[in-house]
Amino acid sequence: MTYCKNAPEKEYNMTFCILSGLAMIMIVAGHAGCDVLSVGGLFPYYSFHVPLFVFISGYFYDEKEEETPSAYLCKKAKRLLLPYFVWNLVYGIAAGILRGNGFAMGEPVGLRTLFLEPFISGYQFIYHYAAWFVPVLFLIEIMNLFMRLILRKLHLCHEWLILAGTLAAGMTVVCFAIQGRVWGLYKMPGRILFLYPCFQMGQFYRRKLEVHDKSGNLPYFAMLFAVQILLTLCCNGLAYSSVWCTGFANGPVIPYVTAVTGIAFWLRIAKILTPVLAQSRVMRYLGKNTYAVMMHHVMAFMLVKMVLALFAAHTPWLADFDIDAYRSNIDYYYLVKGAEQFRLVYLAAGAALPLLLQRGLDGVRRKLRAGR
Repeated sequence: MTYCKNAPEKEYNMTFCILSGLAMIMIVAGHAGCDVLSVGGLFPYYSFHVPLFVFISGYFYDEKEEETPSAYLCKKAKRLLLPYFVWNLVYGIAAGILRGNGFAMGEPVGLRTLFLEPFISGYQFIYHYAAWFVPVLFLIEIMNLFMRLILRKLHLCHEWLILAGTLAAGMTVVCFAIQGRVWGLYKMPGRILFLYPCFQMGQFYRRKLEVHDKSGNLPYFAMLFAVQILLTLCCNGLAYSSVWCTGFANGPVIPYVTAVTGIAFWLRIAKILTPVLAQSRVMRYLGKNTYAVMMHHVMAFMLVKMVLALFAAHTPWLADFDIDAYRSNIDYYYLVKGAEQFRLVYLAAGAALPLLLQRGLDGVRRKLRAGR
């Protein structure tokens, strides 16, 4: 999730850095209930934003990794799983402290919640529930590697074939989910198989389509808006839940159509913004550190709510703040005077506070290295 972080400047893909940053803002905004980037509701976040992250990961997969599978496995475990498990313990301890002070969220720390539940639900300690995506991405990346190794042995490693096969598997999962058959322990394989086609879309785009992606902005956006308006008018809502494999109200095809249209729209926006934001240190830092924002933005929301709770408890202001909901419901968002615009405060905190934390950790690492 921190693509090209250590790449030389000449190899740095600023377009995908911007795309990663935009995708992360949409994740944070979606959790905060803020529709600032949904284009008036035409491109609902939950119709494409998780597939967009998987698409970006697929784009950066390098077939050279197949030469040393064990090294690839170790690299991915170090980059994705190791920090996840460290923060999982931190949030487990934090949840325990908060439960001892009147909060009713999060499970106790144990072997199951530390090492098993992240691969089943990812909601074990609740304050970093958005990071459910990390173990899923790790398993998708590893499954992709070994599937390609097998297909290469069989001389069947063709991008069209892989795309068709993964789409067939993903659509089958959607059909099972509609029938209520993706539940319990089936959620994890359901998530993986549903999202894996989006990983392959990233590979397919880089290998087959990117060189042809040169159409003018006017016809490009005209086509996308026409398709999206038609979908909006003809479908029963475009949003669905990638994490729980639910909400597929339009059959097995439409979720992938909206994934493609959403990805295509924001990819072109990122290309347009590249000359403007190429020197933006903020956007570059966000694009490089989406992992930190994914991991910590829900706790950043909680910090905003903690400040509001203190005002409510010790001043005559914010008398309608629901302290019970604040302590028991992670999705409770207090809006000052009921103003929807206050969701922008949550959005800003959800993006900025994790980046400040990451910046502090980067500074500590630099000092430790300098002291060696």
